[in-house]
Amino acid sequence: MTTQEILSNAKDKMEKAITNLKKEFANVRTGRANPLILEKVHVEYYGAPTPLRQLSNVTVQDGQTLVITPFDKTIVHEIEKAITKSDIGITPNSDGICVRLTFPPLTEDRRKEICKSVKKTAEDAKVAIRNIRRDAVDDLKKIEKSDNLSEDEVKNIQNEIQKLTDKYTKIIDNIAQEKEQEVLRV
Repeated sequence: MTTQEILSNAKDKMEKAITNLKKEFANVRTGRANPLILEKVHVEYYGAPTPLRQLSNVTVQDGQTLVITPFDKTIVHEIEKAITKSDIGITPNSDGICVRLTFPPLTEDRRKEICKSVKKTAEDAKVAIRNIRRDAVDDLKKIEKSDNLSEDEVKNIQNEIQKLTDKYTKIIDNIAQEKEQEVLRV
């Protein structure tokens, strides 16, 4: 492994950590209807757990209501069961044709809880970034002896790794701050 591969590998892993953070934040309830909150909901369909989004059309009716219209009307009850079992915290309403999820406005206490959760998720992402940095430095130390790298080269590469870490940590802070502002907007 070369020093450039170490840097490239670390950068790729940090990008993936940012992508995962964005996915996690997409599932955070902000008081507005968002179809992404149903990403992890799986419905028992012909004996196999199938993602809800593959079995139905999900639309935002107004800012507070999601309408789930299944392609196969016989699974409306199964969709209701799957949503109830999931941990999204909303009770589904069905008229036999479609399922409606009405998002109640968030209370101030709930907004604060969500902000704490956002901060914890962001901190977990920062820990992941720091672990990637540690792994990259370990890889660098392994090749230092085998490739006879000078101390200056090693220091320069460690500085590059630290710059990447600082850059992605700042990105995480910005994403978390945006999400907190979104949650706190009334």
